[in-house]
Amino acid sequence: MGWRSVFKQLDDYRFLIPKSFKDGMRTDGLIYSNAAMIQHIFSENAHEQVANVACLPGIVGRSLAMPDIHLGYGFTIGGVAAFDPKEDGIISPGGVGYDINCGVRVLRTDLVKKEVEPKLRQMVDTLASNVPSGVGSESELSLSRKDLDKILETGSSWAVKNGYGTGDDLDQTESRGCLEWADASLVSSHAKERGTSQQGTLGSGNHFLEVQYIEEIYDDKIAQAWGLFKDQVTIMVHSGSRGLGHQVCTDYIKVMIRAAQKYGIKLPDRQLCCAPVSSPEGKDYFGAMAAAANFAWCNRQMLMHWTRETFAQVMGGSADRLGIRLVYDVAHNIAKMEEHGGKILCVHRKGATRAFPDQPVLVPGDMGRYSYIMVGTEKAMQETWGSVCHGAGRLMSRSAASRKFSPGQLTAELEKQGILVRSATRKGLVEEAPGAYKDVREVVDVVHNSGLARKIARMRPMCVVKG
Repeated sequence: MGWRSVFKQLDDYRFLIPKSFKDGMRTDGLIYSNAAMIQHIFSENAHEQVANVACLPGIVGRSLAMPDIHLGYGFTIGGVAAFDPKEDGIISPGGVGYDINCGVRVLRTDLVKKEVEPKLRQMVDTLASNVPSGVGSESELSLSRKDLDKILETGSSWAVKNGYGTGDDLDQTESRGCLEWADASLVSSHAKERGTSQQGTLGSGNHFLEVQYIEEIYDDKIAQAWGLFKDQVTIMVHSGSRGLGHQVCTDYIKVMIRAAQKYGIKLPDRQLCCAPVSSPEGKDYFGAMAAAANFAWCNRQMLMHWTRETFAQVMGGSADRLGIRLVYDVAHNIAKMEEHGGKILCVHRKGATRAFPDQPVLVPGDMGRYSYIMVGTEKAMQETWGSVCHGAGRLMSRSAASRKFSPGQLTAELEKQGILVRSATRKGLVEEAPGAYKDVREVVDVVHNSGLARKIARMRPMCVVKG
């Protein structure tokens, strides 16, 4: 039985899961893909998770998935759904994920590729030295509990106030790097203990710091407005809320399992445990999630600051003289209250990026191919609550990648392509091998051709620091 037995293909890039597919579905599911990728999506049963989300109370519109979809906890990674609090709409930790506000930011510079290439080895070694990375990595910051609570409630502005950046950085960050309803008192002591030493660290898994150059410009007018040009060196920082966010999710999954029973919510999958947005449990999770999101924004701000300092150290001169400025920062795993069609809805984006009209959209790829800067469109507002893909999306599990790829061979192959890599662990390197991911070009083409966002620039990696 093939995918055509489940999906109704609406056009080249939209595949519908009718609500008749499964008992309990309140609405249809819709996956943005192409015919080649939809076969893989079907083979790993990711569409089942899209259908399960369609069963949740208060869902508005369709249960959505972006072309980088793959199996996740509860929601697919690449899943998007909106819920109406006035119609018993829910909030679910499984719709945000464990790495709350895992996200990415891109910096532009006045440097061009040929200026950085001679110092590339020094650059990657110095970045690896200056930016803490890896499982359990700790920064040299000495945070008091009072400092940590301030970070949880004010996000990036704490870093700026303490000399790690400028107010211009906040202007170029989604939500100015702070969700104002965050409440540090709703974050457990254990979560705070895990976070205290991890502020300002890259972490592990798919997190990275990458020096790139712009290989292609697709829209000269917008690229110029954003300070982008061909052969320009850019920097991409990808990290999240570290152990603190993971613990917040763990803590509230336990709360939500009880809450779902309390409110009589029938769950198609226990991993979709949830509570009404307006319930005490829903409000508590929302406040704790926001605090973890603020921690992540502050974390990326700190990482960016040390990256700027490293560039100044290696290239000579100040960050200002080198023209290093933030283009934008977007969250990948978050739930937010947003107005759509005159209603205030709780929009879950899990492995999905906000893509409001005229907003930069940042789509990282794997360390052997390319990444993209796009721009959001009005069509995304109409179809996907202003959301698009967040990256390439995995084709292969981490354990399968570990069995297939060799660290030495992988490093050598990347170096042949002119890409230098430094990784905290050999295991972390092979788990993130380019072959473990979909080709981000295909993912971006689906988004571009379906009208949800438009391509502005494509970047190639020069050197990568992996967590």
